[in-house]
Amino acid sequence: MAEGGIAKAPRYLVSERAVIKFGGRTIDCLVRNLSATGAAIEVPNEPGIPVRFELTILRLGLNLSCRAVWRKDHRIGVAFVQTAPGDGSTV
Repeated sequence: MAEGGIAKAPRYLVSERAVIKFGGRTIDCLVRNLSATGAAIEVPNEPGIPVRFELTILRLGLNLSCRAVWRKDHRIGVAFVQTAPGDGSTV
């Protein structure tokens, strides 16, 4: 268990092509690990990517709303954000 008694979701090592989308822009990236609650992604150039963005994992056909929780070198750790049905707001 993680500190504080909260178990972390299991992460799986992957190498999946993906696309970050924000403000009409797209950036190719690689998903390096994946869990039910988040992922670590590798990007060619991290500056300019906002805290919140959409991540599309191409082969899996997943479109996920994300919030960056950490950044280091060319990697970004993200948490998946659920949206309320129909209004685009987060819950």
